[in-house]
Amino acid sequence: MNSLDDVLPPILPSQPPAYDLARHLPSGAALGWLMKGWDDLRDNPLPSLAYGAAVFLISIGLVGGLFRLGLDYFLFPALAGFMIVAPVIATGLYEKSRRRAEGQRVDLAYMILVQARSGLQIFFIGVLLCLLLTLWFRSAVLIYALFFGVLPFPGLDHVASMLFGTATGWWMLLVGTLIGGLFAAFSFAVSVFSVPMLLNERLDAFTAMGTSIRLVWNNRRPMIAWGAIVLVILVLALIPGMIGLILAFPLLGHATWHAYIAIRQP
Repeated sequence: MNSLDDVLPPILPSQPPAYDLARHLPSGAALGWLMKGWDDLRDNPLPSLAYGAAVFLISIGLVGGLFRLGLDYFLFPALAGFMIVAPVIATGLYEKSRRRAEGQRVDLAYMILVQARSGLQIFFIGVLLCLLLTLWFRSAVLIYALFFGVLPFPGLDHVASMLFGTATGWWMLLVGTLIGGLFAAFSFAVSVFSVPMLLNERLDAFTAMGTSIRLVWNNRRPMIAWGAIVLVILVLALIPGMIGLILAFPLLGHATWHAYIAIRQP
């Protein structure tokens, strides 16, 4: 008589998939991601441009609300903080790139009603990034108070002379840039790969964030180059009254997906 072990197949412990961390990628790989993002944008461009237009209109509304509420001193921290939450906002663009690579139908509805393979785990990363953004706002107010005391914000008409015309202003710019850079670097490392990862893979938010940090660290050269490209394009998009976001935001969103695909190779 056969034993139970002879009848049933052996049960093997599940092993997590191994991934190539792609440490060999050169700095120039970032330009390749940008070109692939441009290809995604050009292929059926209307959904991507509509997505960018929505981001532009929401940004204009938020800026207008700051001025209407007399909170114009939050403008510069808000513009800097935009880069903190941008990876979550770009989820729909990742979805278009993913579906296009799989040869599936892509339209605006799929980009808005994204079905992430990790369920609501992206929500937790969104909450974390919003908390980081709030902390950055409070830090910016504290930095201003440390250098200029409790004096009211002079308004945008006089802020340039206050910042660039005094030694105190220069020191505040230096300290604020260093602290803001730390916020930006941490949020970039946490979210740049974790959001597309949760869209494409079944993972929990903490695993995705930890993996994203490790991938960024193991690919420092291309990621520094990519961060510089993102910064330059966003600054150029904000200069003409933020209208450049209509084109720049979809381009960077699609390109970020290709950065994830290039580095997160199974």
